[in-house]
Amino acid sequence: MKVILLQDVKSLGKKGDLVEVSDGYARNYILAKKLGVQATSKNMNDLKLQKAHEDRLAAKRLEEAKELAAKIEGIETVLEIKVGEGGKLFGSVSSKEIAQAVKEQHGLELDKKKFVLPNPIKAVGTTNVPVKLHPQVTAELKVTVREA
Repeated sequence: MKVILLQDVKSLGKKGDLVEVSDGYARNYILAKKLGVQATSKNMNDLKLQKAHEDRLAAKRLEEAKELAAKIEGIETVLEIKVGEGGKLFGSVSSKEIAQAVKEQHGLELDKKKFVLPNPIKAVGTTNVPVKLHPQVTAELKVTVREA
């Protein structure tokens, strides 16, 4: 029996896959637990429409991420922090502080989890911080740390 999976099923397939399983397995497990539906022409058409809709949404998210990346590339965020001897900061600049400064200075709402900081910023100067907006889109945010 051909079945369209509604959820990921271990060792069988992912959501939206069309798989061939035995009739008993389909009736007693897949259909009973609502992990899939029988592959009728109506269900196949619904699957095509759903995949087309998901593709349009994914393309829209990618386009929005590219637009946001273009905005981020053109801005510079300035943080003023207390500094000790030799230009060393008391503590460090975290992604949370950067996100807050971007929101205050430029009005852009960025999630602190999207910043890819290999190490926290611990010195005065300019640093390019990668911001992962989408699996395919990464922007560089220019962050300048100054003495307060």
